Amino acid sequence: MAKILVTGGAGFIASHVVDKLIEQGNKVAIVDNLSTGSKENLNKKAKFYKANIIDKKISEIFSKEKPDAVFHYAAQISVRDSVKDPIFDAETNILGTLNILENCKKFGVKKIIFSSSGGAIYGDTDIFPTNEECKEVPLSPYAIAKFSVEKYLYYYHKFFGLNFVVLRFANIYGPRQNSKGEAGVIAIFAEKMLAGVQPIINGPGLQTRDFVFVKDVVNASILALEKNEMGVFNVGTAKETNVNTIFSKLEKLIGSNTKETHGPAASGESERSCLDFSKIKKVLGWEPQYDLDKGLSETVNWFRA
Repeated sequence: MAKILVTGGAGFIASHVVDKLIEQGNKVAIVDNLSTGSKENLNKKAKFYKANIIDKKISEIFSKEKPDAVFHYAAQISVRDSVKDPIFDAETNILGTLNILENCKKFGVKKIIFSSSGGAIYGDTDIFPTNEECKEVPLSPYAIAKFSVEKYLYYYHKFFGLNFVVLRFANIYGPRQNSKGEAGVIAIFAEKMLAGVQPIINGPGLQTRDFVFVKDVVNASILALEKNEMGVFNVGTAKETNVNTIFSKLEKLIGSNTKETHGPAASGESERSCLDFSKIKKVLGWEPQYDLDKGLSETVNWFRA
């Protein structure tokens, strides 16, 4: 049994990670300010602290919990909001993370697993699927902040011995995803179709994404903790799926009568995104277990319930 601190543990992805850690018998503490997370996602067996990662209170939590490892998934998650207010984005995603890292150093945390973004960090690239050797071209304050944290992690390892794993996630979908705000297209479309509301596809709908199911992301996260390895790893499926295909698959699954309707293209949206997972397969032994159809079925069942 290990003592684990999970930031953002009331959120979509991290709440699933918490459930798995507790299922394995670990002692888990959650830090979340509930700005985007939900109390409904909290595991009753975890200790919950309502706090912002930038608060001085974080040091008191570390002192009390003395975690062996940290999953750092709390973040300002909206690319659009980061463009509107880059200072707020940096306060949360850079300064908030530095607060976590300083406390990891102070209280002797052995390892930190950081939630990064493959799609955002690589920017516009001509290599698909994109591997970790590709040049990073972050094109938003959100992406710049994520990439900055990756560099800070190298610093804290080199000078203070903090081991780390960076997981660069593709487009995650699944149960508990919030359809509001900076949500994935699958959550938005599923909720609208189930409610009999017409979803609108941005632009021609030919833009592609690498959709990875949340349970596969959880497995990657747990392996990152368990394996005695460090570094940066893509977590995706190496498969591109366009938005029109997602619409069609959900329409059939739900039995919706909604028609494929297109609106204006979203400004600044990348045309393609797809991640090569061969490195994490070789080093950590991870590969996706869910194909898109199986993952969509479980997601729709959750939204329906």
